[in-house]
Amino acid sequence: MNAPLRPFDDIRALVRAMPEPDAAAFDAACARQVELTKPAGSLGRLEDIAKWLAGWQGGAPHVDAPLVAVFAGNHGVVAQGVSAYPASVTQAMVANFAAGGAAINQICKTFDISLRVFELALERPTGDITREPALDEKACAATMAFGMEALAAQPDLLCLGEMGIGNTTAAAAIYCGLYGGAAEDWVGRGAGVDDAGLRRKAEAVRAAIALHREHLGDPLEVLRRLGGREIAAIAGAILAARIQRVPVLLDGFVVCAAAAVLQALDDRALDHCLAAHVSAEGAHAEVLRRLGKRPLIDLGMRLGEGSGAALAVAIVKAAVACHNGMATFAEAGVAGKEA
Repeated sequence: MNAPLRPFDDIRALVRAMPEPDAAAFDAACARQVELTKPAGSLGRLEDIAKWLAGWQGGAPHVDAPLVAVFAGNHGVVAQGVSAYPASVTQAMVANFAAGGAAINQICKTFDISLRVFELALERPTGDITREPALDEKACAATMAFGMEALAAQPDLLCLGEMGIGNTTAAAAIYCGLYGGAAEDWVGRGAGVDDAGLRRKAEAVRAAIALHREHLGDPLEVLRRLGGREIAAIAGAILAARIQRVPVLLDGFVVCAAAAVLQALDDRALDHCLAAHVSAEGAHAEVLRRLGKRPLIDLGMRLGEGSGAALAVAIVKAAVACHNGMATFAEAGVAGKEA
């Protein structure tokens, strides 16, 4: 007799069904790069970005409909004194996004990027991870499915961001649950906690790991027990983007926690993702090393909101413009490199 289906079974099935990039489109992009009026490799990572986009988009690379999707959630672990700000700031910042007053609004406006903000039951914080799971399995799977709705707008480049007081503590707990080590290896100052707040964050992560230790062998259990709604939704968005072959730019410390869960399920799960930047949040550089991602920019940012990912869109657009707009040696009447 077959075992009854569980809420996470659909997520696992999607991970098993992940498509690969279009090899023919990638090869065509590689061939074009050889013919452009420049020494081979002289545009460095811009060439790699164009080829990566082509492979996932299945044709000539393009960035005509980029989208920043920001997911906002509240966390019960805030009760442990892990943040410099109260949970009410999450709602206030969501209102600021709607009014156009946040940094992410300005960056999106500058680079012609659409912005959508997804509120995730802000009136109901997740469970305090030091005392109970953040979410039950059904709620976590449903939140991942909600995150997949970011693809309904049919972006050709998806940038992921978050807002949630307390979410750097949840992210640190996820990293500790996935990678091991001491709590102090993963916690940082987040939105600006003092030394005492930093100690409380480490203690909260230690307590959460101790409470949930027996369940941390399954990455989806790590997500539901230690994460939050916005992190679960981001994981869903990353997975949906992979199923639809939409390239993704990952933002900082919290967004990468969602990505880390997926990579722990399948080490190919982030092939359609680039790390937009390295955050100034302490452990993010180590996280990127473990994810095998080299950031596009390093500006000392630690804001969240998808700000680093949105800024990196400018680099991706430049890569596309060079790839598609440059003349070939033949078109320009320039002699190519002799054999």
